[in-house]
Amino acid sequence: MHRHEIEKKIDLLIDNLINLNDPDGKYAIPLADGRKIDNKSFNYWEWTAGVGLYGMMKYYKLTKKEEVLTIIVKWFDDQFKELPVEKNVNTMVQMLTLAYLYEEIGNPTYLPYLETWGDWLYHDMPRTKDGGIQHVVFGNENYQQLWDDTLMMSVLPLTKIGLLLNKPEYVEEAKKQFLIHIKYLFDKKTGLWFHGWTFEGNHNFAEALWGRGNSWVTIAIPEFLDLVELPANDPVRQVLIDTLESQLEALETCQNENGLWHTLLLDPSSYVEASCTAGFAFGTLRSVRKRYVDSKYMDMGLKAMKAVVENINENGELGNVSAGTAMGETQDFYKQIPVTAMPYGQSMAILSLVEYLYHRI
Repeated sequence: MHRHEIEKKIDLLIDNLINLNDPDGKYAIPLADGRKIDNKSFNYWEWTAGVGLYGMMKYYKLTKKEEVLTIIVKWFDDQFKELPVEKNVNTMVQMLTLAYLYEEIGNPTYLPYLETWGDWLYHDMPRTKDGGIQHVVFGNENYQQLWDDTLMMSVLPLTKIGLLLNKPEYVEEAKKQFLIHIKYLFDKKTGLWFHGWTFEGNHNFAEALWGRGNSWVTIAIPEFLDLVELPANDPVRQVLIDTLESQLEALETCQNENGLWHTLLLDPSSYVEASCTAGFAFGTLRSVRKRYVDSKYMDMGLKAMKAVVENINENGELGNVSAGTAMGETQDFYKQIPVTAMPYGQSMAILSLVEYLYHRI
């Protein structure tokens, strides 16, 4: 694809993303206290929109398209007029984009949010045994649980805020969180990652090697390495790169002929899923470009990128995206998750296409 064709696709994805909504509440998550969490609409403070904002920020930083920056600024301006949102693992991801936005435009009103949320995550966020960030979400404390999503949703924002505010202890905590999550979620047998771990029973739930959960890791590791710029002989850097390379090696063996991956990576009877494919495309292309991994993975990344493009329709909607997915107790749980357009699907496609732009310069 030519550069202008890639940008046209990204613009379509963004237009679709900012107009996503769920008027009937079909995809809303009901809570015990009667609240419903809007897991689909863009104009709602939840991780689904937060990842979308991050994709747009990446696009803006590369292209400097003012209309993209305007969308991001307006989103935060609108949200800050509302009642304060509940702090949890998933709502934290908005702080990643806000930190970059503060760097870009220097709005001093953003600083208290970054300071407060960073301080909360570092000091007050519940921890599991061994000090891992407990995956607390709306309506569920997920007591003593580690999820691979946390690395993207909370650990990357903590890292960025630590660097921005000169809080080296935040960066050290982020390093620790990566190592803890590797310890309990990385499957040494396959090279892939389990969705979650609980210290109540000491097990990995359904032992699901879930596509999108794995793709958060593929995104988060090179993003973290870019942020912290550890020296080549740093042991944390070496562990992260070795873990990433093991994952990519495994992904190479289970990529479908059409370029997509199955929602359960090693179960070809589960449906193929495009959001995880976009995440894998981004992480693979990024890791090769930054020379974190061998260039032999480039073909896999480009094949995934082609599949992502083929799944974007004329309205800019990424198809074959699984809806929000809680922790499953059975493998079948993941296979029954419905497929719909979601903000993170749009965003992960944007992320992958923005990275693809670098390979077209």
